[in-house]
Amino acid sequence: MSGITTLGQFIIEKQADFPYAKGELSRLLRDIGIAAKIVNREVNKAGLVDILGDSGQINVQGEGQKKLDVYADEQFIKALQSGGECCVVASEEHENPVYMQSGVSKNAKYIVCIDPLDGSSNIDVNVSVGTIFSIYRRLSDTGVSCNSNDILQHGTQQVAAGYVIYGSSTMLVYTTGKGVNGFTLDPSIGEFCLSHPDMKIPEAGNIYSINEGNYSKFPNGVKQYIKYCQMEDAATQRPYASRYIGSMVADIHRNLLKGGIFLYPTTSAHPNGKLRLMYECNPIAFIIEQAGGRATNGYQRILDIEPKTLHQRTAAFLGNTAMVKLLEDFLLKHQ
Repeated sequence: MSGITTLGQFIIEKQADFPYAKGELSRLLRDIGIAAKIVNREVNKAGLVDILGDSGQINVQGEGQKKLDVYADEQFIKALQSGGECCVVASEEHENPVYMQSGVSKNAKYIVCIDPLDGSSNIDVNVSVGTIFSIYRRLSDTGVSCNSNDILQHGTQQVAAGYVIYGSSTMLVYTTGKGVNGFTLDPSIGEFCLSHPDMKIPEAGNIYSINEGNYSKFPNGVKQYIKYCQMEDAATQRPYASRYIGSMVADIHRNLLKGGIFLYPTTSAHPNGKLRLMYECNPIAFIIEQAGGRATNGYQRILDIEPKTLHQRTAAFLGNTAMVKLLEDFLLKHQ
């Protein structure tokens, strides 16, 4: 254990960055880490127990819920409720916010927006999935019920955000606005250990990630950018590599480590975009910016988008700064 820093130790060491929190934020991040371990256990034995396949239910997005979607949602809500630092959870799996009713939560100061299991359509084929979370300080007074203003805050108001990727190894990556750090779960001791300190997205990238099966439905600017990525040019090391997993967390994680751009544009079928602002785009945008990258909807910084509804959708282009800026140029040129 010499030289190893666990997630719990790291959070305590950084607690001084938030003198107003008095330990509540640290405990909240700890609760999320605990729930992530439980979900990881079930993901890793998914082929052995009856949690594969559809649950038979439809979530608020109109999407069929997987059994593990429901399980992950339950575990995170349970952990946040028992921890007592969260007053309300806004989850992809619920049409309305879930208010914490336990006595220990009545004076809680934080709101958590969460996608409990991103990329769940990949569960049945053993492809990486993940959890995305975002944390805000409540605006209303403690001791009374939270309201919509507490939940619908700009992304710039996030006090922490992160994701967990359940893959060949399980990692928790998070930021509190003081850089990005990654922790890998060591199953032998059951702890997340600091493995990727001060993560920075490479300044140069040569990977583009987009579902090209929807090419005919993309805006013209995105089509032209894809053609640019595919052209041969030794000076810019093109053509770029096309890598698309279909799990936002997995695609973002790879590009964060190797450099690249993740594209999820509007389409003729989804004119407002498909990804959700509050619990997918805002937290990932916060992480990408803290790692030195850029995150926009093509025309506006994602963290500056005004949230109007809990399940609001948006286009998203995230990753290496130069690649995202060039994509924006293509969108403006080919409107």
